[in-house]
Amino acid sequence: MSRERKAGTGARALKTRVKKKRGLKNSSRRWLERHLNDPYVHRANAEGMRSRAAYKLSEIDDRHRILGPGMKVIDLGAAPGGWSQVAAARVKSDAQHPSVVGIDYLEMDPVPGAAILQADFLDEDAPERLIAVLGGPPDVVLSDMAAPTTGHRRTDHLRTMHLCEAAADFSISVLRPGGHFLAKTFQGGAEAELLTRLKRNFHSVHHVKPPASRGESVELYLLAKGFKGSADQTVED
Repeated sequence: MSRERKAGTGARALKTRVKKKRGLKNSSRRWLERHLNDPYVHRANAEGMRSRAAYKLSEIDDRHRILGPGMKVIDLGAAPGGWSQVAAARVKSDAQHPSVVGIDYLEMDPVPGAAILQADFLDEDAPERLIAVLGGPPDVVLSDMAAPTTGHRRTDHLRTMHLCEAAADFSISVLRPGGHFLAKTFQGGAEAELLTRLKRNFHSVHHVKPPASRGESVELYLLAKGFKGSADQTVED
């Protein structure tokens, strides 16, 4: 790898460049360069955050105020733990009696203030296990889940939408009245049926894209605020 001086104002900012190597695809080289020069990656390393994704949740919460002291939170697709870190700090979770529970089929290091389950959220017994560990219904359900990408945009969108729909179904079944649901989706339009259901069960539904989400990325976040409670759900729900 080499470094080149960035032209412009005279500042001596340096940009990391990755040299072409045999066997390294151009797309992989561009991704590596982007990662090495990403200010959020540098910030995460400096501040001890698990991933740059932590700042997506921080920025969304700074604007929309979905996390607060004393709240109970479930984090779906928690690995490597950035969202659980942010949630635990903002709800002031007690390390001895965590009010944040994360789940992921990937192994991950412990997160102070959070209980972590290594399991697939889509497993039949996962919802019951999450509520048991949390000790009651959550105030917030977070989901940064995304299916492994195939490179085919439509396929990736449909697979991630399936995870988003599963997370929404779970949220509607377990949230406390007044609770919030935040989940990753991809640009291309959320399914109309899902949006209709969320609007029926929450007081407001928004699409949000925080600054930490790369401009070229097709990811969006679906935020549903103010769960109306089971009394307002329809029979088919």
